[in-house]
Amino acid sequence: MARPLARLTARSVVLSVLLGAHPAWASAAELITLTSDFGIREQTLRVALTRMVGAGDLVRSADGYRLSDRLLARQRRQDDALDPRQRRWDGTWCTLVITSVGTDAKTRAALRTTLHDKRFGELREGVWMRPANLDLHLTGSLRDRVRVLSARDDDPAGLVAALWDLPAWVAAGSRLLTDLSDAGDIPARFVAAAATVRHLLSDPVLPTELLPADWPGADLRQAYHDFAAELVARRDDTQLMEAT
Repeated sequence: MARPLARLTARSVVLSVLLGAHPAWASAAELITLTSDFGIREQTLRVALTRMVGAGDLVRSADGYRLSDRLLARQRRQDDALDPRQRRWDGTWCTLVITSVGTDAKTRAALRTTLHDKRFGELREGVWMRPANLDLHLTGSLRDRVRVLSARDDDPAGLVAALWDLPAWVAAGSRLLTDLSDAGDIPARFVAAAATVRHLLSDPVLPTELLPADWPGADLRQAYHDFAAELVARRDDTQLMEAT
């Protein structure tokens, strides 16, 4: 864990703490306490907070700091990854066919990122699919560029294998569970927990019948929730100390 710990900055710690907090707010005193385990000095933290406000990451108020609207949207995506809301799968697949043409490389890259974020897999260029077990919310600009179809497949397991590398996801998830279990202090667990969130953001959230038997998604979510509860308890202890 030594190399990841070396990259932990005051900004990364503050953002991870607030992205996991509900509400996404903390006082300066709470942030000083929560970041002290990482060897971050108070002056270093205060400089980072000032820069984050200037960059639009945080909003300063009389009683502390909260996430900006842009990062609140990121928090919602993270929350969805940690607690995805599935509906019963009836065997159909949601298929998006890209109908816009002549777009520049930046626009195409942004579209790919958006579809990955919505947990679609790319079957071939311009054709994206996923089981219809999640609610699909398309913005106006995206909806204008795609055709939404409903499909069925005679070999759903084979289609899943064509869209996602599930064995690789399982292997990475199993390593993260080991990292979380073996981490001996808050900084090490923090690094493993942050990596867990990133991994869960790439979870395709498939119906149970399409998952391999050793799928670690539920265990990863529980391990992260346990760590987040520990951070909340530390924050509550700080609030009690401020009140006395």
